[in-house]
Amino acid sequence: MMRRRRSGFTLIELLVVIAIIAIL
Repeated sequence: MMRRRRSGFTLIELLVVIAIIAIL
């Protein structure tokens, strides 16, 4: 599901990135 990114990431993307960083 690719949507136009307005400014920064979406809340879901932020949660995913934070989760990955937390695992690392």
